[in-house]
Amino acid sequence: MVIVVRVFVAGGSGVLGQRLVPRLVAQGHQVTATTTNAAKLGLLQRLGAQGVVMDGLDAASVGEAVAAARPDTIVHQMTAISMAHAGKPDIKHPDRWFATTNRLRTDGTDHLLAAAEATGVSHVVAQGYASWNGIREGGWVKTEEDPLDLLEGTAAQGGMEAMRHVENVVLDAGGAVLRYGAFYGPGAIDDQVELVRKRQYPLVGRGTGYSSWVHLDDAASATVLAVEQKARGVFNIVDDEPAPASEWLPYLAECAGAKPPMRVPVWLARLLAGDQAVVMMTQGRGFSNAKAKRDLGWEPRHPSWRQGFKEELA
Repeated sequence: MVIVVRVFVAGGSGVLGQRLVPRLVAQGHQVTATTTNAAKLGLLQRLGAQGVVMDGLDAASVGEAVAAARPDTIVHQMTAISMAHAGKPDIKHPDRWFATTNRLRTDGTDHLLAAAEATGVSHVVAQGYASWNGIREGGWVKTEEDPLDLLEGTAAQGGMEAMRHVENVVLDAGGAVLRYGAFYGPGAIDDQVELVRKRQYPLVGRGTGYSSWVHLDDAASATVLAVEQKARGVFNIVDDEPAPASEWLPYLAECAGAKPPMRVPVWLARLLAGDQAVVMMTQGRGFSNAKAKRDLGWEPRHPSWRQGFKEELA
């Protein structure tokens, strides 16, 4: 039997929030969902939530919103990666592209945890990331016991440290961090598919770096389970098939009806796209979902990106 809880979804109008909110509502939970844009309040209402405008970087705004909602659980899904917030994707300068998102993962997380403590909220679930960023040593597939790679000395280091901050403080507060793989699903990879079709998304070197993917609906279903079970700890929320770029990128191109991706040497990729792109494509480590399956009872409906990409781009 599912116990109905009041759930506060910070970032409820985002690409994952829009898949998560209706699932929580369908389970009978009372959902308050936030947006930074008043024009999206109607969307949140249609999804079944009580919508509220909140600035995740303003401690007072967060405190007031949480106090008014009186939730049992807070779910942290705040990012600012969309074109509307961050502009055109800039993988060469992740420090610029993710600047606001990094603050939402540091200051924003702290504001949510302070509001949780002030209002007696006992459980927090936060968004993490686990696609290609496992520690670059040993095997190609990592578990929750393996550290994330901080990409020290690169423009991506600040973002990786922000992710580590989320994990440290949420775990200290007795909550759960869901390390989602790279998202695909409605609205999630449109920009990447466009680049693939223009042949502007090349393979770097031999494309040996691994990534893990997850469909938005599977990420949402795992989040519902974490909320309902008051899960604690870190969980990799990824599909069953971590794979090297040399496999998934040509397949994505095929599904998109595009020509095969071009190949560029590592030195040129570093010059054009920066260190993060080179690491992802040549040295990235994927992730195992065994713990989430075992401890949460989670089963992805899209067990492989092969099936998922095909359905998405049919």
